Amino acid sequence: MKVAFALFLAFFFGALLAQAQPIPFGSALDADQQVAESQKLAKDLLSTPSSQLRAKGDQHRTYIFPAANKAMPYRLYVPTTWDGQSKLPLIVLLHGAGSDENRYMDSNNKQVERLAEQHGYIVVSPLGYSPMGGYGTPLRLPAVFDQPQTAAKQRAGVTPDAEHTLELSEKDVINVLEIVLNEYPINRSAVFLTGHSMGSGGTWYLGAKYSKYWSAIAPMSGPFVDQANYPWERLKSIPIMMSEGTLATPSLQGSHVMRDWMFQHDFRFEYYEVKADHGGMLPLVLPAVFDFFDRYPEK
Repeated sequence: MKVAFALFLAFFFGALLAQAQPIPFGSALDADQQVAESQKLAKDLLSTPSSQLRAKGDQHRTYIFPAANKAMPYRLYVPTTWDGQSKLPLIVLLHGAGSDENRYMDSNNKQVERLAEQHGYIVVSPLGYSPMGGYGTPLRLPAVFDQPQTAAKQRAGVTPDAEHTLELSEKDVINVLEIVLNEYPINRSAVFLTGHSMGSGGTWYLGAKYSKYWSAIAPMSGPFVDQANYPWERLKSIPIMMSEGTLATPSLQGSHVMRDWMFQHDFRFEYYEVKADHGGMLPLVLPAVFDFFDRYPEK
């Protein structure tokens, strides 16, 4: 009995410790502290009257980002059919390297906005501090899944300035998320995360580090995960749809290895592949992402 109880305590506190530990291939920010900081920022910002409060439609927004000491942009879309009171589901959309908060919202004749209107979602696209911010993790091509030496090399190459940028990028995403959560009546059981390329890496990273937010995640064409240093237990209860383009080399090979590994380890996992290159796969996959999120209104 004593041995069993001791094992239970070891497992329990080990799980708590795992939740508290930062992800080795990301920033050193403490997730709980960052959430509290972002919540306070959101409440302070919303205490000031604004003509944009709970506005509908396509919106180019900014907020004062204290850690960066400047105004930070983000893009927001709220369905025009919203009645102003009902709770809405929310998607956080992370852009790829070299893009900004507007790129994916405007691409393909504003496909994201049309899908948001059709499915009834609020969609918010943060800048992530800079076009190459990384959302907290430095992993990029060729550091795909099952390439631990490449991932280690990229981690080792992070300078103090780069580390600061990673932290600001991560902070910006959580700030923007909390601003929307505090301004609009969001269904907290229907908060989703997706991103493409660098944004896919951010989806994997922030998906685990801030797993308490998400009802499901959908990384697109970017298997930037260091297998041995990833807190897989944080995603065991979260539905995941991973997608890729058949012409999207070299991420395709890493995605196939990761796909097989995820299926073998019994995650709540789906894989979706389209005949397109890295950039061309995005408009083909986005409708499936919205359909996937529709199936998971609750955790």
